[in-house]
Amino acid sequence: MSFEELEILMQEDVRRAIEENIDRDPLRIALDRKLPHAALIASEVKYLQRARKKLPSYFAARCIIPQRAFEQSSSEDTAAHKQGKGVSCLDLTCGLGVDSFYLSKRFERVVTIERDEVLAAIARENFRRLGATNIEVRCASAEEVVASEQTPFDMIYADPDRRSGDGRRQVLIECCSPDVGAMLPRLQQLAPHIVIKNSPLFDVAEAERIFGAESRVEVVSLAGECKEVIAEWQRGNEHKTLTATALGCGTFTIESDRLTPPRMARDPRSARYLLSADVALRKARLTSTYFAEVAPDAEACTPDGFYLAEQLPEGATLARTYEIVQALPFAPKQLKRELARRSIGRITALKRDLALSSTEICRRLGVSEGGDRMFAFTECGGDIWALEIK
Repeated sequence: MSFEELEILMQEDVRRAIEENIDRDPLRIALDRKLPHAALIASEVKYLQRARKKLPSYFAARCIIPQRAFEQSSSEDTAAHKQGKGVSCLDLTCGLGVDSFYLSKRFERVVTIERDEVLAAIARENFRRLGATNIEVRCASAEEVVASEQTPFDMIYADPDRRSGDGRRQVLIECCSPDVGAMLPRLQQLAPHIVIKNSPLFDVAEAERIFGAESRVEVVSLAGECKEVIAEWQRGNEHKTLTATALGCGTFTIESDRLTPPRMARDPRSARYLLSADVALRKARLTSTYFAEVAPDAEACTPDGFYLAEQLPEGATLARTYEIVQALPFAPKQLKRELARRSIGRITALKRDLALSSTEICRRLGVSEGGDRMFAFTECGGDIWALEIK
């Protein structure tokens, strides 16, 4: 977005046109010859409509939402979950400003850095519309601010840009922008608490490599999808911890030297329940430790796969529990005949740690994907099994 486009979007007649067309198809808006600046209004309406769920406060305030900034922004659900509290916070990576906005609810003062002049101006305008009066937006690079800043902060937050110049996704912190690892000694002088948001692909073991023994890691999921991996350093922290959080469901935290290895199952035919751990547990490598606490009799089909239990687990908020109807060896020809005999033409296929995709499994069984009948496909005891579940 250019400064010229931003100025147009801030005009009262354009803001009124956006409001009047907020529920229209953006394509129809773009083709509306009677509407001045139709293409720009169509783009703004398009991303406001997408913000209804991801950024409801931004939608309600009719904030200005550029495409790339929207695509790279945190959701309000994950931003609201960010921990930290105090007088002052430095956000090194403003972007659309969603994290800064929610940090401003827990800190008396937030300074947020954005090197792009247009995006910095958009952030200022959006914070005004949101009524966030305790956020200062500075247009500069994070490196410049960190090198020159003399005022200490209670916390420093960063969500580094994980796209390279040619658009490829980066995972290692030193490949992202800004390079938080290179600035770390200076950051630790400026604040006793540093929080870095990372890609869902970030390896939890990387936190210790970056922060050492004072590290904490939290994997955050929403609706079954891993959203982010938060790595923290806090001065004086003596306990490395791993946390798995499924927003809206629950959280599980344990010191990283207290992990429990999985007990392996040999035969699923004696089990009554199939347990499927939330992706946050699996990403944090906490599945076996979690089930050791909430389902002590649970055994793993594979190290990172489904678990089987005799007893119905209570309080397993970070897992889905299914009742096993029957366990059948995965012999496609025989299983195909069995499904045909029972007039089952559609199944929902769940799978873990199998090279076969759900689509390929259904193709081999001669059924379509979807429907109410559920089967879990997994290795167990060296064989592949089809577990009918409900």
